[in-house]
Amino acid sequence: MNEIPRLRKLLDRIQELKQQGHKPMSLLAVCPNSPAVIKAAFRAAKRNNAPILFAATLNQVDGDGGYTGMTQYDFVRVMRAEARRNNYTGIYLACIDHGGPWLKDIQTLEMWPYEKAMAGVKRSYEDALMAGYELIHVDPTVDRFLPAGKTIDIEVVAARTIELITHIENFRKAKGLAPIAYEVGTEEVHGGLADMTVFNKFLTLLKAGLKENGCESAWPCFVVGKVGTDLHTTFFDPAVARQLTSTVANYGSFIKGHYTDDVENPEEYPLTGMGAANVGPEFTVSEFNALEELEAVETALYKEGRVAMQSHMTETLKRLVVASGRWKKWVHGSESPDDFGSITPERQRWLIQTGARYIWQKPEAIAARRMLYDNLNDNGIDAEGIVLSTIERAIDKYYVAFNLVNLNAKL
Repeated sequence: MNEIPRLRKLLDRIQELKQQGHKPMSLLAVCPNSPAVIKAAFRAAKRNNAPILFAATLNQVDGDGGYTGMTQYDFVRVMRAEARRNNYTGIYLACIDHGGPWLKDIQTLEMWPYEKAMAGVKRSYEDALMAGYELIHVDPTVDRFLPAGKTIDIEVVAARTIELITHIENFRKAKGLAPIAYEVGTEEVHGGLADMTVFNKFLTLLKAGLKENGCESAWPCFVVGKVGTDLHTTFFDPAVARQLTSTVANYGSFIKGHYTDDVENPEEYPLTGMGAANVGPEFTVSEFNALEELEAVETALYKEGRVAMQSHMTETLKRLVVASGRWKKWVHGSESPDDFGSITPERQRWLIQTGARYIWQKPEAIAARRMLYDNLNDNGIDAEGIVLSTIERAIDKYYVAFNLVNLNAKL
């Protein structure tokens, strides 16, 4: 059995290429928040001849189907189907993003106790392993029982991380499965890893704990670092990134950035030694914008009598996003979580764009999209192709900035 995870081999090869004079590289991890994003990602990976990671949260893909409607087994089968469809023979990896207690919305909404939340996450890990995932982000940095404003102790984060990795390793070995790669930490302040003293303490505790549990070989490839970006900021901080990457390099790890969406300076990621970066909501916005533009074309055709019935695509998306209640977690202090209509039109549009990923697979959204596509296809317009190409342009930007084009040819 191959005793080195494929991701570790890939990262080692990237380092070899850098030593041979190749430009530094950072891997791209796409959050698969819709079928269109998965399709577009494989098309972009094929065209750029580069590897691709798919980082799926437990809200997106899990045993209950998540908001994409896919279990872990479904997700891997969809990936394989898209690879075949595009004749893509490069590396693609299924990964868990933010796998930890209370990071799946239902666990927080239903107020699961600690033991139940941990057991639920472990089941998700097991299903992912059996389905063929190759990277798990172990992220026990949320504790819903803490008083408001209190940060979880880093000793607790380390202990729970060790417990979860040990569980995964024991399960994997019992099933005779190949080794996988790990990612730990979080970019969020509540994880306590924004401070360098705490950051170093976490790594020290993790190292000792994994060794004590006989899991030294499961040392994480990635540690998530807070590198300046979050939901509402888009500037990547090269100075902070260099400090973090040099720190984890001593442990044989790389920093992975989250909230990379619409980052202003993506070309700085490889230059600072970043191992990889996650991008997700940006692709939902691209998908939404493409559908909105296509609906404007549909409206013009309707007025000309060339379309019988309109799809009302964006109206449907707005109604479903508002009904989902998901938008409430992004309201600003002056905005009411109980009255969507009182929010400014500009902010409403942002909330719908961002929240659309949660409702793409609702039957009404699927039906509206199908009608929109059919109306435009009947008029000689490749509607789905336009949506996919819009998402692909956003993905291409990162392949170029991260110096990944034609990497597959060098592996």
